[in-house]
Amino acid sequence: MQVLIVDDDVNFAHAAIRGFEREGYQASYALNAEDALVLAAQNPQWVLLDLNLPTTSGLLLLPELRQSLGADARIVVLTGYSSIATAVEATRLGADDYLCKPTKLKEIIASFRGERDPSPQIPSAPPSVERLKWEHIQRVLLENEGNVSATALALNMHRRTLQRILSKKPVSR
Repeated sequence: MQVLIVDDDVNFAHAAIRGFEREGYQASYALNAEDALVLAAQNPQWVLLDLNLPTTSGLLLLPELRQSLGADARIVVLTGYSSIATAVEATRLGADDYLCKPTKLKEIIASFRGERDPSPQIPSAPPSVERLKWEHIQRVLLENEGNVSATALALNMHRRTLQRILSKKPVSR
């Protein structure tokens, strides 16, 4: 079984490769969309795709990977910047699953195998106002195809303020 890891974090990619290889899988990684498409020509059966890549969004790369690899390949999106909007969009674009960092290798492998429980976990408390704000920004950013200037304009916000918000880690529930 061959796994392609597409993530701009070199340390994470190396750790993931070691983990997959310990489990008996062959793994390679790409740090950007261009390299990912080149490595996709090797027809990996599984692709672990990060949403935040240096020059593009994993959401924009997802349809190209799906077309290149075909329906038999499993693509799992793994991100530290999760939101409902990106989860829905990733699924619509062909992702087989959507996971939030941090997660364990066993859960990723279960997701690739289709063994993960897909039923959503209902949170015990409603999301915070800050979390709702984060998700709204992510949805508007997605509607503007990742264009920060257009998103800032749509949100009636200064572009640099939006960039500062986006550079921070997402607010937890």
